[in-house]
Amino acid sequence: MNHVHYNRLGTNQDIAEIILDRPKARNAFTTDMAKEILELCQTIHHSEARVVLIRSSTEGAFCSGADLKERNGMSEEEWKEQHELFEAMFHQIQDMKQPVIAIVDGYALAGGFEIVLNCDFIIATKHAVFGLPEVTRGIMPGGGGTRLLSRRIPIHKAKEWILTGKKVPAREAEACGLINLLTTREKMKEESVAFAEKIALNAPLAVQYCKASIDELYSMNEKEAREVEIDFYNRCVNTKDRLEGVRAFVEKRQPQFIGE
Repeated sequence: MNHVHYNRLGTNQDIAEIILDRPKARNAFTTDMAKEILELCQTIHHSEARVVLIRSSTEGAFCSGADLKERNGMSEEEWKEQHELFEAMFHQIQDMKQPVIAIVDGYALAGGFEIVLNCDFIIATKHAVFGLPEVTRGIMPGGGGTRLLSRRIPIHKAKEWILTGKKVPAREAEACGLINLLTTREKMKEESVAFAEKIALNAPLAVQYCKASIDELYSMNEKEAREVEIDFYNRCVNTKDRLEGVRAFVEKRQPQFIGE
């Protein structure tokens, strides 16, 4: 069963819409779901689509991150292989030639928030909640969180959000400058398509070159930053606290961290 769906929207059908559809798990992505997202993004990247939207099929839940129940009990090699797939998924979203807009209603947590951060724009309802709670599970963001959040909001606020693992409501996120457009559930689809069409009506190559130029000039050392970030992530993964954090999450109890 596919948990990712695809539509074309807009006056000229030039807006590609990716829909996350695993509602019972708040769109937590498994290995298979990550493959679906990666492959669909690769297909769209080479298509004539001018703008890409990513949203959830489910009111109140954008994406809760990687499925920790699937990861519980994985060998170290299996964990590493899966995370390399997740890295490819995140990077493909960020590297799309088309502008990508995340449409967030409800929770966007952990890897779900990192999907959002790898997009170019964020449209959110007043019910949106963002967060990178990895430190509460003995790990750290591994899909761009520590690299990308401080490009969107002041660095001291990025540290606060990441080091506390707090859940951030839409109003606070907007006040920090994270969100491009804050809307309501009732107007979310209409205003998202209208936002996308303002871009899609422009010359597609000019839009793509502008996006690429902004990204390259703003992050000249992006490749190095990705490598350093994953090095820190891998150090964090190789700890007893990571295993305890995942076990505690699955067993629905408070983790007992030991600093090892």
